[in-house]
Amino acid sequence: MAKRDYYEILGVEKGADKDAIKKAYRKMAMQYHPDKNPGDKAAEDKFKEAAEAYDVLGDDQKRARYDQFGHAGVGGGGAQYQDMNDIFSQFGDIFGGTAFESFFGNGGGGRSRSGGRRRGQRGNDLRVKLKLSLEEISTGVNKNIKIRRHKACQSCSGIGAHDSNSFQTCPTCNGYGEIRQQVGGGFFQQIVVQACPTCQGEGRIITKACKVCNGEGRQQEEDNVSLKIPAGVAEGMQLSMRGYGNAGLRGGDTGDLLVQIEEEKHPHLVRESDNVLFELYISIADAALGTSVEVPTLSGKARFKVEPGTQSGKMVRLKGKGIPHLNNYGSGDQLVQINVWTPTQLNAQEKETMQKLQQSPNFQPSPGKSDKGFFDRMREFFN
Repeated sequence: MAKRDYYEILGVEKGADKDAIKKAYRKMAMQYHPDKNPGDKAAEDKFKEAAEAYDVLGDDQKRARYDQFGHAGVGGGGAQYQDMNDIFSQFGDIFGGTAFESFFGNGGGGRSRSGGRRRGQRGNDLRVKLKLSLEEISTGVNKNIKIRRHKACQSCSGIGAHDSNSFQTCPTCNGYGEIRQQVGGGFFQQIVVQACPTCQGEGRIITKACKVCNGEGRQQEEDNVSLKIPAGVAEGMQLSMRGYGNAGLRGGDTGDLLVQIEEEKHPHLVRESDNVLFELYISIADAALGTSVEVPTLSGKARFKVEPGTQSGKMVRLKGKGIPHLNNYGSGDQLVQINVWTPTQLNAQEKETMQKLQQSPNFQPSPGKSDKGFFDRMREFFN
């Protein structure tokens, strides 16, 4: 099923500022929150869909890639949330603290204070550069790469402790995972909520650490990762593979793998947006008499006819021989610029022949009104 437009999901215009996007998401989160819609699968799906949209539009870099390339620019979509607690922890400025609890009320099915407890610490994102040829970009490609990253410790299953009984409730926060302080006075009282500094928000501390990972819940290993690169990507584009970064501390969420695309220089073709350019050189004789030529393309060779009387600088368009449009139908074209090669050295016989032709009226320049000049050809090319 095709993904919906993120701006449409949140009900905002494409040019909306961050405050408007945040306000729109907060409104949807309040409307479809599972505490207000217990057992309503449709409301839960809308809640997750809104969180995915805000994950992208609330981040300047992700939003820029989405605006330019659509869902493919953000790895096919924003964060896919299956666990409600992931959403609560990811967007603490939306759901955290007393403001959210007071909106729903602590007694009416709202999240308890212990709902603020978090599991470990999220792992870091990893960034890699991937070089692709224009041929690979034109078809899409599967790539296998080796990376070193932290993975969950197999000995303790990522919890960092000797076993599930090797924990005790954090004495600082009494298991809540957060510290609350009242600041200000009078009408300006405010409750400040912070992650507990003793347990880093986990609500518990390890009494006996895993001997293999020394309590981290992860180990660094070499890993093979299979990447599916869609056709039409471009230099500098960054694709995101959720969950392929470093594993988090003690069961925390895994970071993402960010793949930055680099284009290898092609020996014959130059990319211009989704079009590719090729310069063809022909002799004066071939330009005057016409000929059949073969040129390289991204999918092999292509042959076309050069008409008699072809002028230097003429553009020939090979439809559909360019780069596929990313996240869209169709492809760019291959544009062949024909250049008439003027010889720089002539033997005596060739020089004599050219001197005779030099006096011929048919060899005198006489451009007609239908002949397109340089600027007209450039204007046609960029259109």
